[in-house]
Amino acid sequence: MTATSTQSLVELTDVHVTYKARSGGLFRRDHVYALTAADLTIEAGETVGVVGESGCGKSTLAKVLVGLEKPTTGTVRFRGQNLWSMPHSARRTAIGSSTGMVFQDPSTALNRRLPIRQVLRDPLDVHRVGTARQREERVRELLDLVGLPPSVADLLPSQVSGGQRQRVAVARALALRPQLLIADEPTSALDVSVRAQILNLLFDLKEQLNLAMVFVSHDIQTVRRMSDRVVTMYLGRIVEQAPAEAVPGRTRHPYTRALFSATPGLLFPIDPIPLTGPVPSATRPPSGCPFRTRCWKADDQCARQMPTAQADTVVRPDDHLFRCHHPIRDDTTDPELTSQAQETA
Repeated sequence: MTATSTQSLVELTDVHVTYKARSGGLFRRDHVYALTAADLTIEAGETVGVVGESGCGKSTLAKVLVGLEKPTTGTVRFRGQNLWSMPHSARRTAIGSSTGMVFQDPSTALNRRLPIRQVLRDPLDVHRVGTARQREERVRELLDLVGLPPSVADLLPSQVSGGQRQRVAVARALALRPQLLIADEPTSALDVSVRAQILNLLFDLKEQLNLAMVFVSHDIQTVRRMSDRVVTMYLGRIVEQAPAEAVPGRTRHPYTRALFSATPGLLFPIDPIPLTGPVPSATRPPSGCPFRTRCWKADDQCARQMPTAQADTVVRPDDHLFRCHHPIRDDTTDPELTSQAQETA
């Protein structure tokens, strides 16, 4: 499921990531389906938000996009080139110099034994960018870019606050002037008081540097505000991609509608849609549509067949794709939604 583009920076085609896990005995192995049939295109300069419950495959998708995770099957193209058919050195150069990643917890993402100056110099040293003097100048530029004073360069990561550590992590991700920035839950380990600062920093840097950004978060209101396009994941699958302005009222997939209805204070609130039952196991996903075991619209067809990707005919068709046999109508007062909310109230 992918939106077409003539300026794609990264393109995933039918990407699967499967792990082997021992369970039920010494010689028995289960397969964990972390990512299944993922189709996604990231265009230059756009921000794509990724939402879904814990364990749905958001972080796996992010690692595939940045080249940290090799797909079990499928194709990842970076600037039109098949990433995993490149020689190791060429892939390392292409990804290392053109992408950056901000991880969830800056306390574990940064080397605590190195001063911040060296943390920021490392990418420059590894890729042999410029002279020693130019690298030092770039360190000063990076600190200024993320709003930190030059004196921070001589401190260890443990000697600065959590918000400052995440600013350092952002600066490191930008050291090589990447075209794509992956932010994987960049504020979840921070105090509420500093989350807005980091989010505003990322938004400003994206505009200032014309970055493409993939923003992974549980904070779905923030994803909606920061993104051009919102991708919904469930049990390792991308079930919907919609323009941010279509979220939540014009989304089609029941899971997307339920996910956003659970968050109060949206600009366009809809009735809450409580979901019943646990998320199925990633080692034994349901037949057909993975969401059918929790969906109030599910029927026998949903159990028999995985829905194919459909284009929305009301919102821009190239930008709004979903997988559902029984999509929700455009009318936000859909009587089925109202009935579902009343029955579970």
